[in-house]
Parts: sequence; structure tokens; C-alpha cells
Amino acid sequence: MPIACFGEMLWDMLPTGRQPGGAPLNVAVHLHNFGLNALIISRIGHDDLGTELRAFVESKNISTHYVQHGETHLTGVVKANVSNTMEVTYQIVKPVAWDYIQYTAEVRELVETAEAFVYGSLAARHAPSRETLYRLLQQARLKVFDVNLRPPHYSRDVVSYLLNQADVVKLNHHELTEIMGWFGVAPSEETALQWLAERFHLQAVCVTKGADGAVLWVDHQLYFSPSLVVQVQDTIGSGDAFLAALLRGLLLRQAPPNYLAFACAAGALVASYQGATPPISEAQVLALAAV
Repeated sequence: MPIACFGEMLWDMLPTGRQPGGAPLNVAVHLHNFGLNALIISRIGHDDLGTELRAFVESKNISTHYVQHGETHLTGVVKANVSNTMEVTYQIVKPVAWDYIQYTAEVRELVETAEAFVYGSLAARHAPSRETLYRLLQQARLKVFDVNLRPPHYSRDVVSYLLNQADVVKLNHHELTEIMGWFGVAPSEETALQWLAERFHLQAVCVTKGADGAVLWVDHQLYFSPSLVVQVQDTIGSGDAFLAALLRGLLLRQAPPNYLAFACAAGALVASYQGATPPISEAQVLALAAV
């Protein structure tokens, strides 16, 4: 069964030139790299950037059947500041085509049959796509929430609703601190992940910590995996590769320590390249994880 990735599909405008991006697109590409069937639900403009973006996705052997075309809004772009390679910041243009993803019978049927449904908070910043997302969440089986907070494109109410809908949640340590602050709970990993899992009835919750690795709460146990040392080019897409690898392990029902280590290796490997979707393979990740 396919994995459906919903949300933004765009161009990252970097000092070295533009590169395809958007968390759902990146996750789908890496899921495909790891041998899984991923599809993207998004929207692009009727413009040259949209045509090039569609061609990029197809070059990765991923269907664009569920990528809609809009006549009134341009394909999304993001201006990325990579002066600090460890903490890339973004200026996200709005409104753009992916703010207007439409709910259709075809999209509904895809989500109903998908093995998992991956979504984030950024695609919920504007009412049309947010309403489509909310409707699709009612049809999804395994709902995977990639929190991905991008100021000022989110609100506490929307993020709380998306947490309530989720089965699996992935966030970074900054996001954990902010969200725990909303609820007046200490952000200590030893207690915060269990609190989130119990509060929102989650099957699993995972926090990435950059160079300090990642922590996973699943099956009422806490697991930790260290990061791997690589020569960092930029961290764009590292978290998306991590999520794809984590989801692969969950779906294949692997042992949590094994797939958490694989996810950390995937994130580190992508950070050793420029851009979000280098052509990495499962074999490369396994080789790095074994080092």
C-alpha cells in the first residue's frame, strides 16, 4: 500500500541556486529511496517553476498524479538562509499554490487506502489546505504528524488539533520545549515524551536533537540513539530523511533501537550533502549506521 505525504511542494532558494523542497516532498523522495511506495498530495502553479518541480518528482520515479495544478497562485518558493549550517532559517512566501490543495474524491480514496498519511503544520497555515487536511485526517489509517513549526505560520490551537489527530509524532528539541510550555509541562525527555504519548494517545513520539541524536518513546519504553559524525554541508532535509527512515522501521515492525539508529544515520547522511534530496540509498545508510 502507498504512503501519502500531504502538503507543501516548493523551491528552496539557496545562495547556490534553487533546489526542490518542502517537507512532504522530501519525505516522499526518501521513502522511495528506502524502497517504499510514496505519493505526494500537493498543488503547484501553472508556471515554469511548477513544470520543473513536477519533472523533478517524476525523475525520482514518484507519481505526480495527486499533484494539483492551480491557475491563480504561483508555485511555492522559500528563501533559505544557510549562513549557519546547523540552524537553517526560512522565509516562506505566501499565499502560493500549495495553500489551496483541494479535497477531491481521488485524494480521499488515496488516503483511505494508504498505509500511512504524513502531514505537517505548515500546510495548515491557510484555510483551504487546512480544511482539506482536516477532512483527510478523518479517512487516514496511520496518521504521522511531522510537527515542523515555522514561525509565524502556525498557532497553538491548530498544532494542538493536529496532535490530537496523530498516531505518530516527530518533532525537534526546540519544538518539544515550545509545546511543553503551552501545557505547563517540563520539557525533560524522560517525562515529556511519555506525557505527550498519554495526553494525545500516540503510538510513538520521537524527538530529534541535532548533533545529540534522537529519543523515541514507543511501546511504553524510551530509546536513545546518538548522532553520527559527518562533515556537514547543510541540514536542509535531514529531519525529513530521518522521518522517512523512522517510518520505514515502524511499518516494517523492526526493533525500535535498530530503526532509530537507522533514522539517525539517514539524517546524518543527508546533512553531508548539499540540498534536501540527495540520491542516498538504504545500503549507504546501513553502511554509515554500522560505522
